[in-house]
Amino acid sequence: MYAQAAPDQVICDPARGLERALWRELTGGGWVRAKLNVTIVGATGTGKSFVASALAYAACQLGFRAQFLRVSRLLEQLAVARMSGEYAATLQRFAKFDVLVLDDFLMAPMTDTERRDIVELLEDRYDKSSTILTTQLPTKSWHEAIGDPTIADAICDRVVHNSHILSLRGQSMRRQKGLKAKLTTQPAD
Repeated sequence: MYAQAAPDQVICDPARGLERALWRELTGGGWVRAKLNVTIVGATGTGKSFVASALAYAACQLGFRAQFLRVSRLLEQLAVARMSGEYAATLQRFAKFDVLVLDDFLMAPMTDTERRDIVELLEDRYDKSSTILTTQLPTKSWHEAIGDPTIADAICDRVVHNSHILSLRGQSMRRQKGLKAKLTTQPAD
């Protein structure tokens, strides 16, 4: 898991792009029971990973199994599994989670093999479980970032078309937290 992020720690604010009513609905787990996805889009520091972690935590509280992975580490695991002859078993292991968080999707360009790995993973999960993707890129930019139109169509068809899209806005939460910490730890004159 990314961090111990509980649903009640998430800041719901329409200006931030997160309505309280939608957050209550998501933390209630209906999207997991319906095998839907959540895509969280926003700039660095807007809280994408934190929100994804809180959703995964909420799912666990409801009895679902969840796993949180950065996409770069997932791709490394799949590459090692391919070389060791454990590729199918590794994909099957990831398919068993009710919620799989893929953090930092499209952070870096993917090779053809990595793109195909993502499609395989998403195909195994489609209509059987839920996936949360965090990304800095709006979904309309995915085709260009993925680089292969056929694979981009396959990914979008399996994720975006049955996904709650959360578009987070605002300043970096890390920056705000850092400034707050500095202000509270500086000695008085």
